Amino acid sequence: MSNIVQILADAISLGSLYALVALAIGLVFGVMKLINFAQADYITIGAYALVVPSASVTPVLLLGALPVALMVPGVMLVVTLLALATERLAFRPMRNANPATLLISSFAVSYFLQHLVMMVHTGRPKSVGIGNSLAGAVEVLGVRLPGNQILTMAVAAVLLVALVFFLKKTPMGIQMRAAAENFQMARLMGVRANRVIAVAFVMSGIMAATVSLLLVIQTGTLDIRMGLMPVIFAFFATVIGGMGSLPGAALGGFIVGFISVLLQAFLPAELRAFRDAGVFLLVILILLVRPQGLIVDRAAKERV
Repeated sequence: MSNIVQILADAISLGSLYALVALAIGLVFGVMKLINFAQADYITIGAYALVVPSASVTPVLLLGALPVALMVPGVMLVVTLLALATERLAFRPMRNANPATLLISSFAVSYFLQHLVMMVHTGRPKSVGIGNSLAGAVEVLGVRLPGNQILTMAVAAVLLVALVFFLKKTPMGIQMRAAAENFQMARLMGVRANRVIAVAFVMSGIMAATVSLLLVIQTGTLDIRMGLMPVIFAFFATVIGGMGSLPGAALGGFIVGFISVLLQAFLPAELRAFRDAGVFLLVILILLVRPQGLIVDRAAKERV
């Protein structure tokens, strides 16, 4: 029984991370029809903002040396400003371009940011001691669970509830939903395109900063590609859930997380190295059965 609870906790924790990244991708895609692969580098730069630029494997802490009440807003500020800068300098001039051009632009921004981090910090992984107090286990229902997993699940739950409240109860959230439904009609009704898109990038930056902090707490390491795999899995999650559907993105994130953990737990030891390939295969099978995704938003139906 304890083993099942542990597997469930692992799946929810990993699914929570994927759901947050998938929601960040889905928010930008909803208002701009842009799949922003630079989201991976937002996560990476948010993590590297914790340390002083150096080539050392054990760097000196920068924002990571601040109290939590200042460290978390500081990392969020760095990442949201970065997200806004990329939107203003790279994506806004191409806003009327076709989706393929926007996609190539996001890859170009991603490669630029990745090499910028490499120039400043070098490509060597770094060891960082953030949130060491959360490494200990906490007993829940008779099962000892790592504190960082409990933190991940709690933070994800709070952000998901806050996002639902924002989208349904605030004027800006309603405008974003309207823009996702029909951007041109929303603009004719007075919705300001620049503001809505900027807010979407700000929210994607907040989620990227949150994921970067959670990853550092869980792994204790910094790597220039640390945001890559979460974004790839989150992209698959958005496809599974239904492109343009935020509930679908969150659902897809948890599905991918559960599949990944179950394969890790039940595959023979000699096959666990191929766990990711198994995840991708199951994603393909899901899409063969339901290529439009599990949840199709109304705007997508109208475009079809």
